[in-house]
Amino acid sequence: MSILPEAVKAVVQKSPRHRARELALQGVYQWRVSGTDASEIEAHLQGEKNLGRYDKPMYGRLLRGVLAQQAELQLLLAPYLDRALDELSTVEFSVLLLAAYELAHQLDVPYKVVINEAVELAKTFGGTDGHKYVNGVLDKLAPKVRTVEFANNRN
Repeated sequence: MSILPEAVKAVVQKSPRHRARELALQGVYQWRVSGTDASEIEAHLQGEKNLGRYDKPMYGRLLRGVLAQQAELQLLLAPYLDRALDELSTVEFSVLLLAAYELAHQLDVPYKVVINEAVELAKTFGGTDGHKYVNGVLDKLAPKVRTVEFANNRN
């Protein structure tokens, strides 16, 4: 029998890259709710314990990239939404910004991985069917942002 609490076991079993995405998502959420800037969010995270293993450079790149380019990311997402971004739940909003950033700027990560990770984050942190909405939006966005990758997949 394990002596680790379930929540700690769940954190330990996640890949460092997935955990970095979770932490970046939480940072984007914090920014959205409170307006806190990236350096304050990162400082707060450094004071936390039991974060598990996470890819620190990836976490910083995602958080800082999303917050620095949030206006452009919102414009990128807008054509694929059925409502204004500010009408989305804060979790869906944050997941979509994070995934849009990865699709547009982390070209070393396959688009299918980006979408899958975003759906998993929405399942973990969002409402009952929020992951379906996130999946639908990203399925429409990915071919527009990753045209070369999509063209290569067809050949």
